[in-house]
Amino acid sequence: MLAAMSASPLPSRSPGDACARSSGDACPGALRLHRADDGALARIRIPGGVLTPRQAEALGQAAERLGDGELHLTSRGNVQLRGLAPDCGAELAGLLDEAGLLPSARHERVRNIVASPLSGLDGLGSVDVGPWLTGLDRLLCGSPGATALSGRFLFALDDGRGDVDALGADLTLLGHDGDALLRVGHGDEVLRVHADDGPRAALTAAEAFLDSARGTGAWRVKDLPDADAAALPAEVVRRLRQTGTTVTADHRPRPLEVLPPAHGPVVGGHRESALSVGVPLGRLAPAQWRLLLSGAGELRLTPWRGIVVTGIGPGLSEGLSAGLAEAGLITGPGSPWAGVGACIGRPGCAKSLADVRAEAGAAVGPAGHLPVYWSGCERRCGHPHGEWIDVVATPRGHRISHVRGDLVTTAATVRDDPAALAAAVAAARGART
Repeated sequence: MLAAMSASPLPSRSPGDACARSSGDACPGALRLHRADDGALARIRIPGGVLTPRQAEALGQAAERLGDGELHLTSRGNVQLRGLAPDCGAELAGLLDEAGLLPSARHERVRNIVASPLSGLDGLGSVDVGPWLTGLDRLLCGSPGATALSGRFLFALDDGRGDVDALGADLTLLGHDGDALLRVGHGDEVLRVHADDGPRAALTAAEAFLDSARGTGAWRVKDLPDADAAALPAEVVRRLRQTGTTVTADHRPRPLEVLPPAHGPVVGGHRESALSVGVPLGRLAPAQWRLLLSGAGELRLTPWRGIVVTGIGPGLSEGLSAGLAEAGLITGPGSPWAGVGACIGRPGCAKSLADVRAEAGAAVGPAGHLPVYWSGCERRCGHPHGEWIDVVATPRGHRISHVRGDLVTTAATVRDDPAALAAAVAAARGART
């Protein structure tokens, strides 16, 4: 049964924010495990999504030895291990530390950094964000004050193409004409600094946010009272100038449309091949992970639950692509799984009202114009940004909404009819306003 619903704005605080302020910052980490219905869960922050072969191998070993065997990719380019025994924390920490994945125990939950995954590979960005990534992570881990950031606070490093700038991070660095543009929050105002000053400017802004947030309960820039949020950029400018940093105000609209890397070979002037791979529902089985590791270079996990395999030797890209496709991953255009995402759903999450991953699989059809995300409850954990089709399990059935930015422009509810649900989702994905 299909029922129409009226359009409405999305709430200013996303229901997908799993950390309830009323109960403190309970975001899981590598050292703070979360108890789920399928066992303990560890969320391992991978700044910029960049994994060396040794680190990737260690994650695979941890998943197989301690968890359900799978690696679960998140919407921030991080990794979750599920099905863990509640007493495995010390062994897991040892594995991660030995691989260099825990440079600071006190900062492991605040190392939330997404980065343009094709930066330095395809020649399209105006800067290579690699130095920004290593610099910002080093500064974060060296800042005692940064430990007060919540596990949801997000940094984004955009090489100028606008991909991760569209993700709504709290602080974004953008490459532009050899400089760094610092966006504080979601506004169009940016602060221009020299490219080398970018990571320090981002940390300065984070520290200024913490001072502004004191006593307000704000965990992210968007949670600040309006007056405090409006005053924050000027305070960042003041602090930067105190350190001798040259900074000027500029204007750059934040893009609404999110453009993940196309699946397939990465075309560019890099001396080695790279391959952009999609991971259906963000779940990687051990055999798939081992195949990805055979590329021999680093892996870059993307905020769209994909992976860029780098360092592929001459003549090996085509064979690797074929093997990954045979293993169920997305290595080219036209896959029915492209743009399809879902939260963990039942039986892994006690709050979920449905097995949304199974439902998403049953409803997969020809690729649509818009991505679709299935959520087992109103929290909508891990949902995308920009424009997408939002499918939420509710006590009254599955609500289907067309989300663009902060507004729901269309909505309907399907009750107890899998065929009608699949048809309604397909129709919504094919429509643009």
